Amino acid sequence: MKKITEYFKETFDELMNKVSWPSWSELQSSALIVSIASLIIALVVFLMDFSFSNLLKQFYKLF
Repeated sequence: MKKITEYFKETFDELMNKVSWPSWSELQSSALIVSIASLIIALVVFLMDFSFSNLLKQFYKLF
């Protein structure tokens, strides 16, 4: 039990004193970048899916 208690104390100490946490403005700008990147990737995947779907429909109409 002593090892578990020591582990949690060391973990708490490391999170509070040794980790550099980003500021609120850094978090906001990072969240904005991730959101925009996610939307762009979703749009690209949608366009690829839509294009391949239409391409295959046209291909199957030939036969």
